[in-house]
This record gives sequence, structure tokens and C-alpha cells, in this order.
Amino acid sequence: MKRIEAIIQPHKTDDVRQALKEIGVDGMTIYDVRGHGRQKGHKEIYRGHEYEVDLLPKVKIELVIADDRAEETVSAIVEAARTGKIGDGKVFIYPIDDAIRIRNKDRGEAAL
Repeated sequence: MKRIEAIIQPHKTDDVRQALKEIGVDGMTIYDVRGHGRQKGHKEIYRGHEYEVDLLPKVKIELVIADDRAEETVSAIVEAARTGKIGDGKVFIYPIDDAIRIRNKDRGEAAL
């Protein structure tokens, strides 16, 4: 199993969710997060004062998927989230040793 963690632009969240739904991936956890990479933020003016906004809003999507679905899932995320501009985000892939469904104690891929 693989854990896929994607950090994307907030306005691409619905596109990514729809792309995952189209390939049959339903379960995911979505967080509102803040951060920056190479874009380093920007300056804003509020009531005549200039402020450095260096933590930008992002969305973090986490899901655990069977090994044989991982590449298809990552491709769907990348295609749906990509604008071609700096700040599109990143995808991280981690191995998962085991999963347990609390309700009935299913283990492994059966728990997904």
C-alpha cells in the first residue's frame, strides 16, 4: 500500500477530487494548510502599510491506496492540479506497512 500526500493550490481542490472520483478513488482526507516553496510569498498593502505574506494558503490531500493503483492515482492528481505556473504544489509517496479498519478489524488492503 502507498500513502499519497498532495499539496496543491486551493482553487484546484474540486478538480482533483473529481479526477480521483473518475478513477474510482473515494476515500481521502483534506486539510487547509499554509506554506511556501520557491514562490516565497508576496507583499500586500493593508491600510497603507506593506506586509510580507510568506505563508500562502494551500490544500493538503492524503489518501492510502493499493500499490497497483498508486501510479494511476498520482497521475490523476498531477494532471488535475497542474496549471504550469510556480506554486502548483508537490506530491509525496510513502510506503504503508499495514492498515486496520477499527469497526471490524479488517487488515491490509481490505481495510481500505
